[in-house]
Amino acid sequence: MNTFINIISTNPTIDEEGFSTVGETLLASVRAYKEERHGNERWANMATFSTASSLFRFRKIPGLEINSEMIIVCADDRYRILSSEDVRGRRMYTEVLTERIEPSMR
Repeated sequence: MNTFINIISTNPTIDEEGFSTVGETLLASVRAYKEERHGNERWANMATFSTASSLFRFRKIPGLEINSEMIIVCADDRYRILSSEDVRGRRMYTEVLTERIEPSMR
C-alpha cells in the first residue's frame, strides 16, 4: 500500500434560491496500492476499459459499497471510478479502475 486516498461521494444540493450545487461527503480515508496505466500484458487484457488511467487496490471497507458515483482523491488528483470489484471473491480487497479527471481551465 503505497499511497493515501480519500473516497468521496458527490451529492447535488439545492440552496434556498433554487440553484443546484455539488456537495462532497468524505466517506473513507485509506491506504491503497496505486498503479498507473502502462503497456504491460495486464493492461492490454483490460481493453474494455480503454479510458482507465489508474488502478487502485485497497482493503475492503466494512459497510461501504464502492460504486461509479464516487470519486477518489489522491495527492491533489481526482479520479472518476469506472468499475470496482472484489479481488478473487475473498471479500478482503477491492480493486477499482479509474479515469483521471482533468481540471478545466477558466
